[in-house]
Amino acid sequence: MALLMLSGTAALAGCDQSKPAGETAELSTDFKTADKVADGAILQVFSWDFNTIRESIPDIAAAGFSAVQTSPINECLEGEGGGMELYGDGKWYYHYQPTDFKIGNYQLGTRDEFKAMCDEAHKYGVKVLVDVIANHTTPELDAVSPDLVAAGGGSFETLFHKNNSKDITDYDNRLQCTTAKMGGLPDINTERPSYQDYFLAFINDCIACGADGFRHDTAKHIGLPDDPKEEDGFTNNFWERATKEIDKADEMFIYGEVLQGGNDRLKDYIKEIGRTTASVYGSKIRSALINDVLDTSAVKDYWISDDAPLNIVTWVESHDNYINDNTAAELTNDQVVLGWAIITSRKDGTPLFFSRPYHSGIGNKWGMNRIGVQGDDIYKDARVSAVNFFRTAMNGEEEELVNPEGTTNTLVIERGKKGAVIVNTDEGTKVDFDINLPDGDYTDRVDNTTVYHVKGGKLSCDKTLGENTVVVLYNDGYTGYAPCADCDVAPDTEFKTDGDSLTVTLTLKNAESGTYSIDGGEAVAYKDGDTVTVGRPADGNVARLELRAQNAQGVPTYERVELTFENNYQIPAGTKIYFQKPEGDEWADDINIYIYNTDDYENRFWPGEAMTKEADGKYSYTFPKDWKSPLIIFNDGDAADSVQYPKGKGLEVEPDKTYTVE
Repeated sequence: MALLMLSGTAALAGCDQSKPAGETAELSTDFKTADKVADGAILQVFSWDFNTIRESIPDIAAAGFSAVQTSPINECLEGEGGGMELYGDGKWYYHYQPTDFKIGNYQLGTRDEFKAMCDEAHKYGVKVLVDVIANHTTPELDAVSPDLVAAGGGSFETLFHKNNSKDITDYDNRLQCTTAKMGGLPDINTERPSYQDYFLAFINDCIACGADGFRHDTAKHIGLPDDPKEEDGFTNNFWERATKEIDKADEMFIYGEVLQGGNDRLKDYIKEIGRTTASVYGSKIRSALINDVLDTSAVKDYWISDDAPLNIVTWVESHDNYINDNTAAELTNDQVVLGWAIITSRKDGTPLFFSRPYHSGIGNKWGMNRIGVQGDDIYKDARVSAVNFFRTAMNGEEEELVNPEGTTNTLVIERGKKGAVIVNTDEGTKVDFDINLPDGDYTDRVDNTTVYHVKGGKLSCDKTLGENTVVVLYNDGYTGYAPCADCDVAPDTEFKTDGDSLTVTLTLKNAESGTYSIDGGEAVAYKDGDTVTVGRPADGNVARLELRAQNAQGVPTYERVELTFENNYQIPAGTKIYFQKPEGDEWADDINIYIYNTDDYENRFWPGEAMTKEADGKYSYTFPKDWKSPLIIFNDGDAADSVQYPKGKGLEVEPDKTYTVE
């Protein structure tokens, strides 16, 4: 738990363990986070940077999360010239393409910022998990650190498996699964002792900075002790070393991403690592929500082998599901919350909440589309926080999942005789349920107003249940907290423009006033509904709008909004530019130009159009039509060994310029 250095109390309709339901109780700032990660709930702060996480820790603790899981913090490929969009001018997945195993990257921040974030989290009783990648590097091999290559034996041939030249085509083949290339990512020989030493030094540095555990990405692609392996004189002992030969090994919460299917050996990975993901269970939960059937037969089974321990991390969706399987187009925020209520109120598994991108939604997967900022505020939803605190209070209680007679749209998760959570999808559901709670009155800990009655094993209420309702009932172990302040921007905010300014409507809840600042400038007071006009920055194309507020008890809230001002220039038809091919034989004789802009227009599919060859290795291109803000990339084709300039984001067009490779 976390005792905050805050003062003041306020009144809230609710009760604590010494007061009957419905009476007023003093509020606490002692957020009941779990002492152990396994007993609480994890917030996956997807693509948030270290400073944003640090500033948001009070909200995270107040929402009942006992741990945060960062995106990978290792040095990584700097794609698109360092662009910071989740997808577009930048990519979220570059931090999953390691160039070295040292703390800090351009997307998330520095080692010092990581340590400061961990220090702040621990003040609030929040643990820090780090997503780590031992299995592979970036495919851009010229970006890989010489230190990492040296640790891998001195060359790429020794750093990677011999089988690395092949792609995985058969996931049932364990040798192929653990030594061949997955998704085009070079497969590190994780059995090499010198590489293990290097990687574990990175792990121990994370721990020294304050990490409390790790998620191992692509764990299924690192061999188990009895897996087949290449003949290189090494042994499959990575997992033994990664879980036992690290600092504070007994205190670490460690789990592996082992996606089920294709001879996944889930039980064996649980034995070796301690915990794994439970990907099939997540798919079953999503299916139940999409089909609006909360039958116990659909949501109770965890879908792992009967003799495997339930040492699993559960989710409604992960970042991979959201992005690659496009659950963004399938699940509303309300459905995510209902699924969260189911998995989090259960006895087994450790639930992980994926923080969707800020202001995202159906038909708008990327939202504001910025790396570094907070995710959508759904993680602070009253239903989410109430279930999180319920989970901590119910630690050790047995569970029973029940559908009240005659319905599959209502699910009751009972925890012993101490508490219950009701998840309901239909409007107007009458409350007349059998229940194991002792006789008495129970205030719903979501709205802290509605009182439910138990008498003779029957639960009743004067109100019917609404659509997408979560009801949380318990008295013993309950602590009341004031709602956190909510500083935000209006739902219809435009985050991108090619103009010179954007006018933004600010919102504020659970606070009398808040402040905003632009690009680190002076803080200005605002109230709910005020507007602010943000101009195009003099330096760069992104303006930072920071919002702050405090609730009645002084618990701070922080929100960071980034507004993108796109390039806005015109290139008329007839404009001519040139490219000087470098000397040597790296570039082929035929040079192409690929032209595109941020509105997704392009001259032709990659590799674009052929340029006109002139004298002395010089090539020209004349624009046949007008273009708005075009970007250009020169290349010599789309073969595997082709070259291009630049490698990331395209260059702006300057009429009559001769471009040379830098």
